[in-house]
Amino acid sequence: MPPSPGSVDVHQHLWPPSFLDELRRRSAPPYLRGWTLHVAGEPPYDVDPVAHDVERRAAAERGAGRSQVLLSMSAPLGVERLPERGRTRLLDAWHDGVLGLPEPFGAWASVPDVDPDPDEVTAAVKDGFVGLQVGAHLIAEPSRIEAMAPVLRRCEELDVPVLVHPGPVDPTPGAPDWWPAVHQYVVQLQAAWWSWTTAGRSLLPDLRLCFAAGAGLAPLHHERFVARGGGRLRVDPWVFVDTSSHGRQAVDHLTRALGVDPVVLGSDRPYAEPVDDELLAGLGDAAHHAVSVRNPRRLLEGPRP
Repeated sequence: MPPSPGSVDVHQHLWPPSFLDELRRRSAPPYLRGWTLHVAGEPPYDVDPVAHDVERRAAAERGAGRSQVLLSMSAPLGVERLPERGRTRLLDAWHDGVLGLPEPFGAWASVPDVDPDPDEVTAAVKDGFVGLQVGAHLIAEPSRIEAMAPVLRRCEELDVPVLVHPGPVDPTPGAPDWWPAVHQYVVQLQAAWWSWTTAGRSLLPDLRLCFAAGAGLAPLHHERFVARGGGRLRVDPWVFVDTSSHGRQAVDHLTRALGVDPVVLGSDRPYAEPVDDELLAGLGDAAHHAVSVRNPRRLLEGPRP
């Protein structure tokens, strides 16, 4: 079954040339040597140059029928927590470069981890960014949501969504290369999901969020949440989870736990591929359209009058 016309992938990664150049100028993480990426807390990673070939990626997405593909700088790089000078150079290179990419690409803006300025969010939205990416580590406790509330409230006021993406991780001596992605990212996302469940909606009643990678599959633990005194399950109509890095089992279980309405197509490309359209087709035509078209539009546009 082909992709639904007008389908939207809310979560991919593609670094524009200006950002690649800035990474190669650096001598401390994050930096590139040739095509080998060095990030604090993770082993060196050999980047595939084809993955950041703008024209090839754009042609592939248009060929797949995507009307919009939203790019994230990738919070695990740790750019947002760097000292000001290096951080500003990389953030400027990202923001300036990604806005110049061809259709169907759009992008999420990024702001510093410490004392983020809400006015930077306003400027980014005015420039054309669809919303804000925040690292899951920044909202991984209820008190951290309170600390981030000013910049999140600005997103709420501007009526733009937030993408909650795994953030930087600490080194784990002796761990295999897959450890950060399979363990530490998941733990961050689950903590962010439960922190939002505890404190987020009462602080920010109209904010729309999307948790990457199915929120680390935190929604599947709602039975345990109920059993341990968390209260009954309430599905928030303006909290979404994307399908990135997951397949048939995860998507099936997420739709069973939450229903189909909060689930949106997100791939994490080039680190993973989009959920197979045959899988979505197996959910039925209506669910296929919802995950790839209707739900992403609700995330990006909110309730219509």
